[in-house]
Amino acid sequence: MKRKKEQGFTLIELLIVMIILGLLAALVGPRMFGKAEKARQKASKDQISLFETAIDTYRLDVGKFPTAEQGFQALRVRPAGIGDRWDGPYLKKDIPLDPWGNPYSYKYPGEHGDYDIVSMGADGKPGGDGEDADIVSWKNIGE
Repeated sequence: MKRKKEQGFTLIELLIVMIILGLLAALVGPRMFGKAEKARQKASKDQISLFETAIDTYRLDVGKFPTAEQGFQALRVRPAGIGDRWDGPYLKKDIPLDPWGNPYSYKYPGEHGDYDIVSMGADGKPGGDGEDADIVSWKNIGE
């Protein structure tokens, strides 16, 4: 009875495969990270749209927008002095942070509309370009 030789990969074959995988990662990796940042910006814009819907529904029920002091919390818990017209909570879950882990900013009255909602972007500071750009309720991404 003959024994078959056990065959495996040689060190050279393994090195070639590792080099090929490294080259693919170097080519594809940067493109994927760019898409991840665009996805965060879109997620932020989508969350702002949800806030806008909740705030507009609040206004229809209560007759006015939440004050800057009440902020997004008025969408979760009945503010003092509102009466029976509040029909919330208008946000079913806790108030989310933006995709970079920072709180959204709500300003009423707004400078660009009835109210302004802002995510400060990746850097968490006003202004910025690229991934650090603010995501705002009055503009579409990229404007």
